[in-house]
Amino acid sequence: MKLSAVILTKNEEKNIGECLKSVGFADEIIVVDDYSTDKTVETVHKSLRDRKVYKVFQRKLNGDFAAQRNYGLSQSSGDWIIFLDADERLNGNLVRELSSLIQNPQSEEDSRDAYYIRRRDFFWGREMKYGETKKTRDKGILRLVRKGTGLWLGNVHEVFHTAKNCGSLKYFIDHYPHPDIKSFLKDINFYSTIRANELYNRGKKSGFLEIVFYPFGKFIYTYVILLGFLDGPAGFCYSFMMSFHSFLVRAKLYQLRMK
Repeated sequence: MKLSAVILTKNEEKNIGECLKSVGFADEIIVVDDYSTDKTVETVHKSLRDRKVYKVFQRKLNGDFAAQRNYGLSQSSGDWIIFLDADERLNGNLVRELSSLIQNPQSEEDSRDAYYIRRRDFFWGREMKYGETKKTRDKGILRLVRKGTGLWLGNVHEVFHTAKNCGSLKYFIDHYPHPDIKSFLKDINFYSTIRANELYNRGKKSGFLEIVFYPFGKFIYTYVILLGFLDGPAGFCYSFMMSFHSFLVRAKLYQLRMK
């Protein structure tokens, strides 16, 4: 069986090299780039110049991450496809686990259409184990899929939808988002706009009470109930920033309804 790796990029010259290195074992690498203005595409070609099989496509995101992933899916030729963002890496143990799964499929795995892969987030130089990142660390996200078994849905925080059997892998994707507060704020502003537009197009509304109390409730949930405080100052910052993201989504949605 063949494995394809699909990677989405946008101005990721600082991250893409390490990401590509971690998927070097894949039979095919596909990069879908949202017209980067830095040296992302140049770095991709430089990093993969010794490979026989890789493809680089430039395609506008247009606020729809699911469509971008589905495009990469449509361009892949592998039996299995693993999806990554440029700030993610495959852990060495995960590489060995994937290689074994693809090269030596067992009868039980043959019936599965997708796999959850756990993800470790690293922020301010430490691994985040609680709070906002706890769910993806413990349960994982669907990132390894058998071709022809489903599609990605959702403009942002997109999810792979498949009707059949899903398994789970043991080891981790390592995630290195938000190297500093400036980039964190930039990402929050970007993603909250996409999410607000998505909710607006679905006919959702936002009012004063939701704008005020939902972000506060989310902070209490992630920082206290999900034990985000155990991640120290990084845990507080992460919980606060993601609560601010929730505020921006609802405030922007309210503004869209007022137009």
